[in-house]
Parts: sequence; C-alpha cells; structure tokens
Amino acid sequence: MYKEMSKELLSFIQKSPTAFHAVDQMKTILKENGYQELLEGQKWHIQPGQRYFVTRNNSSLIALNLGSQLEKYSFNVAASHSDSPTFKLKENAEIEVKSKYTQLNTEGYGGMICSTWFDRPLSIAGRVLVKDGENYITHLLKIDRDLVLIPNVAIHMNRTVNDGYAYNKQVDLLPLFGATQTKPGDLKKLIASELGVNVADICSEDLYLYNRMAPSVWGAHEEFISSPQLDDLQCAFTSLQGFLRGSNDQSINVFACFDNEEVGSGTKQGAGSTFLYDVLHRVNHALGKDEEDYYRALASSFMLSADNAHAVHPNHPEKTDVNNCVYMNEGVVVKAHAGQKYTSDGVSVAVFKGLCEKAGVPVQFFANRSDVVGGSTLGNIAMAQVSMNSVDIGLPQLAMHSCYETAGIKDTYYMIQVMEEFFNSHIEETDAHILKVTK
Repeated sequence: MYKEMSKELLSFIQKSPTAFHAVDQMKTILKENGYQELLEGQKWHIQPGQRYFVTRNNSSLIALNLGSQLEKYSFNVAASHSDSPTFKLKENAEIEVKSKYTQLNTEGYGGMICSTWFDRPLSIAGRVLVKDGENYITHLLKIDRDLVLIPNVAIHMNRTVNDGYAYNKQVDLLPLFGATQTKPGDLKKLIASELGVNVADICSEDLYLYNRMAPSVWGAHEEFISSPQLDDLQCAFTSLQGFLRGSNDQSINVFACFDNEEVGSGTKQGAGSTFLYDVLHRVNHALGKDEEDYYRALASSFMLSADNAHAVHPNHPEKTDVNNCVYMNEGVVVKAHAGQKYTSDGVSVAVFKGLCEKAGVPVQFFANRSDVVGGSTLGNIAMAQVSMNSVDIGLPQLAMHSCYETAGIKDTYYMIQVMEEFFNSHIEETDAHILKVTK
C-alpha cells in the first residue's frame, strides 16, 4: 500500500509541472468525486450535505464538503501550496549569442538550489492567454519533450567551482534553446504550434522551466522516492486524498491549496490574501447564517498547515536539532518555533497528536537549531486573515528546494491516514479551556 500511494503521488506530480497544472489536476479529481465548481463572479447556491470547489487565478483552489447537520458547525481546514521554486521566462525571452546560440531570458522564482538545475533535461510549461474575438482565453501549456538545458562551465574553465561558487542567475543560469538555425520568434511559433493557435493571437504568458527527470522509487529496499516538487505537492496530494475520504455531518471540511508560498504568499491567490476568508464568509452567508454564527464557527475551527519538513541529512546530522529532528519513513512531522514562524502551540499539538493516535500514524517533532534561522510556511500567514487553532505539519524530506527532492515511501500513506481521521472528526470549543474532538 505504501508503494501504491507513492506511485499515485508521483504520477500526480508528473502531470503537474506548474501550479496551474496542479490545480487543473485537482479540479479533475474533485469533479470525478462529485464536486461542483463555483465561480467567484457568480452568486453561490449551496446546500448542506453537498460538495463544491472554487479556484482563483487557476493556481489556487479551495474545496468544500458540507456536513448535513450544520446547526452548530465549524471548519476543518487543511492548507498546502501548489508552487515550487523554478525559473520564469521573461516577456522578451530570446537572447542571441554571437549568432550561434539562442538562450532564453529567465528570472528566479523562489529560493531554489541553483546547482541542481544544471546539465539535466528541462522543458517549458505554464499558461498562455490567447485572444479570441473579445475573449481572452487561458490555455495550459506543457511542452512534453526535452527542450532546453542549462550547461555547466567545464571545470577546466572554472577551477574553483568545487570550492564554492556564487551563481549569477542572469549569467550562469540561462537555458540554451537553439543553435544557428533558431531564429527570433521561434519560441512563440513553437508555443502557437503546441496550442494550435495563431502566433498573432497570443497575448501573454506565465511560463516556467520544469525538470523532465522522471520520478523514481529507489533504495536497498525501495524505501525512498525522488521527484521534482515534493515540496509541497506531496502535502497537497495527501491532503486532497484524506479530504476525499473523510466526512463529518457537523463540520464543513475545507481543502485549501494556495499559490505563491515560495515568494511570500502576498498575492491575490496566496495564503496572505483574502481567498480563504472570502470563501468561508460566503459559505456562511449562503447557508443563511449571520456574522455571529461565523465567528462562533471560527472559535471551534482547526487548520492543518501542511508543508514539508527537513529530515536529518546523512552527511550533515549536525544541521538539525539534537533531539527535535525527524527521519524519512518514520511518520508525520509536527513543526514548532518559539517565535511562531510555525503556528503549532500546546493546544493544537495536543489535538493533532490525538488524531495521529486514533489513525495509528507515527508522529515526529521538528524544531530548528536555536542558532539557525529557519523558514516559515503558510499557516501563520493565513491566520492573519482567518484566525483559528492551527498546527504546522509536514513530511520529512531531503534536499528541499532542489529540483529533484527525496522523501520516504511510507510517509505519503501516513499523511493520508491522519488527514482522513481529521476530516472524519468534529472539533468543538465547549469551554475556554476545552476542545472536544468527536467523530
């Protein structure tokens, strides 16, 4: 079962080279499971006991499974993100070099490990806006062949490369697209050919490089998986699977997947936007509830902020805390930080530990070394818009923000199990000091 779930995850990732494709895959899965699409620009007619989803920017998605008995309800929210570090093509992308080569002009998106992008097959994916009369139509693009590559400088010309090298994204990391036969405008022609449209009708694009290396299952006992974009599509996939399997009549279950976490979440579709607030508030109103009902619901609501965590590195165990450190294939990770870069606190950790115990899932605890500044995630950003009890969790992995990351084959299954347990549960604040968790 571990291998089966991980292979499903890897298949999902292969079909999701960008956030746009990941959300498109989620929409397909939700529709296959009976979810109806809502549009933000239209009036919502929703009913208890029904299932819905809504997208923003085609790169963020929120799905809703409404219980049938919502007299005293709360929200069960699992949040993850759809984006990963990569390189984005600039508007005027083609650069000629001595009339012999054509490079593509790119800029970094997020904090990637630059060295991992060299000397491997890459291609281009994203969205393209095409004008059709008075309409601007979004087309998904995935060029499904080895198309570009970022070549390293030979060690003979860069003798100190193994002593540490500061990569310049405008100089060192531009991908090679073509040779002498490549002419200006060929990129647009290729895009138009892929989409079956006229070059003149292409208005704009959001296009990115993606790693063409196939995901793999490996290790002495096939205990590891490696793939692009495990951070954070592993959590997005497992959260969605648990969401589809779980339900509770007294709760509104919410699956939220936000874009732009890797660049701060401060966009209209990021965790720092009003997207989650807008959706929850509109649901409350469409159900005939008032403001008082909404704030009472939030008081009993709970979020699992799911974003991957750093496993102990076999070559550098000193990089992690001495005893709040985690290992692949040993369970779901709870992340905590005294400065609240993570949302976990005593209350939320207790509830999550209880969920893991009921699900039969092992749980681990991660904290940064006290002398190292760690990263943050989307939970505390989202809390600025919609406040509720929240715990930051994730799955242990190596090489976070490499273009080819590694995780444990068992942990995908573990996360699905505890997510299902969460979405089967009803959480209620019965007293200032008591949270009650029931099925």
